[in-house]
Amino acid sequence: MVIDTEDAAGTALLLAAAPVGKGRLIDAVGVLPALAAVPPGALTGTAAATLVELADPLDPQAVLTRLRAAVAAPGPLSLYIAGQLHLDHRQRLPHLALARTSPATLRYTALPWHWIAGELKLRRPGTTTVVLDLVADDPTWQQLATDRGLLALCHGVRVYGRVVPPPGRRTIASPDYLKACAAIWRSGARPPLAALHEQAAAQAGAQSGTHATLVFAAGFPPAPVPSARQESATDRPAADTDPLPSILAAAASGRHGEAAAAAAAWEQHAHRTYGSGSPQAVHWLEVRADLARLAGDPAASCRLWMVAAEARLARQQTRDDRQVEGAVDRAHHQWERLRDPDTARALAPALIALRRRVPGRQRGALQVLQRRLERWHDAGEGVMR
Repeated sequence: MVIDTEDAAGTALLLAAAPVGKGRLIDAVGVLPALAAVPPGALTGTAAATLVELADPLDPQAVLTRLRAAVAAPGPLSLYIAGQLHLDHRQRLPHLALARTSPATLRYTALPWHWIAGELKLRRPGTTTVVLDLVADDPTWQQLATDRGLLALCHGVRVYGRVVPPPGRRTIASPDYLKACAAIWRSGARPPLAALHEQAAAQAGAQSGTHATLVFAAGFPPAPVPSARQESATDRPAADTDPLPSILAAAASGRHGEAAAAAAAWEQHAHRTYGSGSPQAVHWLEVRADLARLAGDPAASCRLWMVAAEARLARQQTRDDRQVEGAVDRAHHQWERLRDPDTARALAPALIALRRRVPGRQRGALQVLQRRLERWHDAGEGVMR
């Protein structure tokens, strides 16, 4: 698990809850022995950690008190939640059912999801991870299908896990996702949380054969993932949890700010997980550059492509490497699209210096760039042509 302060002691809060009796949809507490057998430091990604368990708590106020204490603790916080979700009838807000929860008493005996979100806002960004294994009742599942932000938490909180629809009649779901996480940790493996998430989600889907799942990855709106039983040759490839398709879809529908924020968050995650100069970090940098192009911001796109080219050169990729040349060519192309003279002049020196290092396969690209800039200065043009 990735954290920001590796030497600080962490806190892991395990919350497993579901109604007692016929309203129970999931054996939430069944995962606690598996998680409790994991070294606490594995749960938080720290050398030392405090472990707090809440098994089928009765009172939402008591849960809130324990949550507040965990939020106030120094060091990284990891919150693990297994349980079931319901909507209250009045405001249609999601609640986590507790042991005494029933449809008639939901607003008084369940934990409102926005209580969790509100407490986590007090945490320093980047120090909190939430891992979910949840079942939604039918109304909540239908709401999630149209409102992917229904379970949104605050900015800076990493969210991993899954939500599944209600099981069949007289069937109790199992928190297989969290059980898979625990099994991986108990084997002695300590993969980065993103890799752990992918492994656990795949194993849980194969075990339960769930027909539909919402998978969370690093805090973005959950993406629907078909189960292994549903997939065919016409389904999308194996990387079901790859966030890029949903990010590009957001950009294509005009939600450029949302797409850019998601890509930037994934880039930061790659920095923390794999290193600043890693291929993964450079990949997301280039995604951001292309999203800027799609948003009609050639200045930002040009800057980002230049940074990407420099990052690849710093990785000892050669100046005639196709990826390096491609980044410089794209930066050059975006500079050509600029219409603001001050911005173009400001970006030109860095682009010229980069072109000198990476001439590219288009003959005379550097000379064309220099001549265009010189003509512009000589003519005193107010706009680029």
